[in-house]
Formats: sequence, C-alpha cells, structure tokens
Amino acid sequence: MSGHSKWATTKHKKAVIDGRRAKSFAKLIKNIEVAARAGGADMAGNPGLELAVQKAKKTSVPIDNINRAVKRGAGLLGEAVDYQEIIYEARGPQGSAMLIECLTDSKNRAASEVRLMVTRNGGTMADPGSVAYMFTRKGVVNLPAKDLSEEDVLLAVLDAGAEEVKASYESFDVISEPQDLRSVVTALEEAGIEYETDEAEFVPSMSVELEADAAQKFIKLVDALEELDDVQNVYSNADISPEVMAQLDSAD
Repeated sequence: MSGHSKWATTKHKKAVIDGRRAKSFAKLIKNIEVAARAGGADMAGNPGLELAVQKAKKTSVPIDNINRAVKRGAGLLGEAVDYQEIIYEARGPQGSAMLIECLTDSKNRAASEVRLMVTRNGGTMADPGSVAYMFTRKGVVNLPAKDLSEEDVLLAVLDAGAEEVKASYESFDVISEPQDLRSVVTALEEAGIEYETDEAEFVPSMSVELEADAAQKFIKLVDALEELDDVQNVYSNADISPEVMAQLDSAD
C-alpha cells in the first residue's frame, strides 16, 4: 500500500482519507527534509528535493510547511535532521508477504512499534531476506480508470519506457523501471491523462489471493502499521478480489 490501495474500494478509501490527511502531510514533509539534507536547499541543483516538493504541492501541503521543511532539512534553522531508512519484513494472514518501509530518527522505536503492531494484529515478523526476494523495485503510476481503456493508457506510455499496464478495479497501474518513472508521468501529462500517484514501489513477483476472513485481518494490520509515524509505506503481495471486497463492504 503506497499512495493507493489496490485492494481497497472507493468506499474504503473515502472512509479513511480524511483521517490520513495529516499523516500523509507528515510523510511528505519528512521526505522534503531528507532530500534537503542530502542535496541542499537549492531545488535547481537538487532534483530529489524538487520532486519531493512537487509531490507535497500536489497533495495540497501548505507552502509555509514546505518552506520550513526545506530550511529545516538543509540545516538553516539550526535543527539537526537525521533520518534512517529501514525496511522490515513480515508475514500477514494466509502467509502473505509484507515489506514495511520506515523513515525514522530512532531505529529502536521504529523496530519496537512495528513489531508490536504486526504481532498484535495477527502477523509475524520475518527474517531478513525471507520476504524481500519476492519484490522488485519498480516505478508505479496509479490513475483512475474513468472513461479510459487499458489500450488508451498503454498507447500513451509505450514509448516512454512503460513495461505494462495493470487493471486494478477502478484504476490502472503503469509499471516501469524506476529510472523511467518521470518519462512515463510526462507522457501521461502530454496525453492529457490525469494520475493520482507516482512512486518507486516494491512490486511483488506473485500474489496471494486472500479469503474474506484473512482479508479483513490484513486490512486491519495494514491500517495499524500506516498509523505509525515512522512507517512511510507498506507493500504486500496480498490480493483481494472484487467479490471478497464487496463482501467486506456489505458487512460494514
């Protein structure tokens, strides 16, 4: 789950979007601070910072918050910003595989909180490498299907480095190599096709289709993890069919 949730219906998204708005802002601000610390406050010479700022603006993060984050990250406010990137591996319901990506200033706190949320919600922590081999880093652009066909999207991005277009309920995922992500986004913009998110994500090589009971537990586990301040993204090979998702929605 990164920016979007392929197993979540529109109803589920609307139910949580307001509650996660502040959390989303916090993640984007943290990314700006990290980029500014790594390459300085000048966006002209720091493409990573420019991208982080663009994403924050697109998500309507207030410009004052963005400017403060740039200055804080670059050390212009006298505050030290030192985040570590850590990925934890876990198993969810029905043996589903999970990668939990954290950006934290306290490795001990992050490890403790992630372990607590995983075990409290029916998952188990996994040994390093026992889950990661199932995932590959890819560029992923998610866009609403609306009146588009898979062919419409494919024609727009084929020459921009896109590898495939995956239909996912009410949306499409355009998959590419991470280095081709920007050219894919540019191709969509030039074709007048709106998109929701564009990220470098961990994409699973195979998926596990969850039954209703496991799916309910899985969503609860992911929701709990994403509430943690240190957790940036949760990736999984869990797949929930439209039929199972409809069953869960009807039970709400």
